[in-house]
Amino acid sequence: MTENHPYQAFLKDQLTIPTKLLTEYHTHDLTEKEVVVILQLHRFSLIGIYLPTPDEIASYVSFDQQECAMILRRLMQKNMLSIEQDQAEQAMVDEHYSLEPLWNLLYKPQKPKQENPDSEQAMNIFILFEQEFGRPLSPFEIETINIWIDEEEQKPALIKAALREAVLMSKLNFKYIDRILREWKKKGIRSVEQARTHSKSFHNHQSNQEVKQDQPKRDVSLYYNWLEEE
Repeated sequence: MTENHPYQAFLKDQLTIPTKLLTEYHTHDLTEKEVVVILQLHRFSLIGIYLPTPDEIASYVSFDQQECAMILRRLMQKNMLSIEQDQAEQAMVDEHYSLEPLWNLLYKPQKPKQENPDSEQAMNIFILFEQEFGRPLSPFEIETINIWIDEEEQKPALIKAALREAVLMSKLNFKYIDRILREWKKKGIRSVEQARTHSKSFHNHQSNQEVKQDQPKRDVSLYYNWLEEE
């Protein structure tokens, strides 16, 4: 009869962890708590839970679900975590966390670091959005901003201008901001100055149309909070 030893249970209860994550996390501006959440996300995926909630993660760490949610947002802001979508049966869409951006960061050959004035602005843009929305951004909203910056190559300054335009139009939602950015891109607008000129022209045209139609003129003075700033 084979005797069961504790180490046999240990051998069966393994989690494969990339060595570079443990040896280089500090060089990528990751905290110990962020690493723990990454490991929990990895563990959850291995047991078939691909989009664990902050509550579920908090059950296995020493900090609460609110801090877990904040760490998830931060990992997405750092572009180390993403939410992917898969087309399931009956036109349903399955969503799951993906650590692929982190693995790519750890294992892809890195170019020599260069000073990038947009990188700090990219991090600050998340703070600005949360201030304007008056709440933390959802993972999906963070992913949208990351797509604007990384895939659509929108400059943070231009995203900031689109956010201000949405605020002043009283249409503070991501769909409207996305529409503004797409419209500017279609018209070849690549700088804040070009966006400002285009918006001034648009609002002046709108004001003239309202006057012609003998309708009450909308107060557009607010637009110049950003349209005339230097």
